[in-house]
Amino acid sequence: MSPIEELHSLPRDLLSLLEQQGFDEALFESLAASVGSDPDVRNRLPHGVAPPKPGDVIDLPAAGSADADHLTRLGLDALAQGQLAFIVLAGGMATRMGGVVKALVEALDGLRFLDLRLAENRAWSQRAARDVPLWLMTSHATDASLRDALGRHLAGDRLTTFRQNLSLRLATDGSIFRTADGSPSLYAPGHGDLPDALERAGLLRRFIEGGGKYVWIANIDNIGASIDPMILGWHIRHGAPVSVEVVDKVGSDKGGIPVRWNDRPVILEEFRLPRDFDPTQVRVFNTNTFVVDAERLATLDFAFTWVQVKKKVDGADAIQFERLIGEITTTLETRFLRVPREGAASRFLPVKDNDELASRRAEIRAVARSRGMLP
Repeated sequence: MSPIEELHSLPRDLLSLLEQQGFDEALFESLAASVGSDPDVRNRLPHGVAPPKPGDVIDLPAAGSADADHLTRLGLDALAQGQLAFIVLAGGMATRMGGVVKALVEALDGLRFLDLRLAENRAWSQRAARDVPLWLMTSHATDASLRDALGRHLAGDRLTTFRQNLSLRLATDGSIFRTADGSPSLYAPGHGDLPDALERAGLLRRFIEGGGKYVWIANIDNIGASIDPMILGWHIRHGAPVSVEVVDKVGSDKGGIPVRWNDRPVILEEFRLPRDFDPTQVRVFNTNTFVVDAERLATLDFAFTWVQVKKKVDGADAIQFERLIGEITTTLETRFLRVPREGAASRFLPVKDNDELASRRAEIRAVARSRGMLP
């Protein structure tokens, strides 16, 4: 039985759910047919990659300087005019923290990551004297729990959730992967779903029609990636449609890095680099925090690369295809901003497991207090 024949044999309610969340049958058939080929051919760029040029990675002006004050005023003016929406990527499960919804993990003193984001949003809405829209991109696995947790906080386009795409994992022979109980294995195919998910929800178009100009994108567990009017002002002033926050590497840190591809500044994950490119020569990496011009994101006409990833599911190998939001840098002009990763000024505090959360709790508390997330 072919993958498409298998697909058509699935329960009607599951097929309807997939269709509602952006599932593309023709794309699925094409991806299934590619299973078994060398994933490097799909995932890696063959050539044309070089380290960043001098000046590609910029530092913010010193706090208190005239330039810093000017940028801060630019950002505050944009906030006061309702030009910014904040998007939190909240589709993930904390697989190394008990398998719960990551946004609902307790971060500090009974407060969950979600609570800290809500507190930040209240603080900035008060400071701007108008609502700053807060949108959480959820997944099939997290949406119901997050909407239940948000409860009375849900408020139309001002504070809401929107679901990313949904797809089916594949077995290593290209058939539909089944879990131990025989069910098809569902997954969310990456934060590169963001443009499509926003379009389905209509959020971004309505925001633009109401005068919105910029969106900030950040991971739920990195509370360091909060609204900063100076960074927003920097984005407005340089004029490129995308700003990406990067931090200095420490030790053997790995992650997406800023590089030049065909002489264009882009973000590439390490598994997308040519085999002969040494990522350790680039001493900063991507925090997955972006400021993007709303209109350019809404009108993005770009075919993302579907990268192939192998996962262990119920002890067996499964294949899933994902899109990465950082790939927008390959089609939209981009600037890189180096931000702090230490102390109360840190903008990079991701939490992957309970040990990391425990070791960073004091730093998370200091950052949360300085950003208005704590009383």
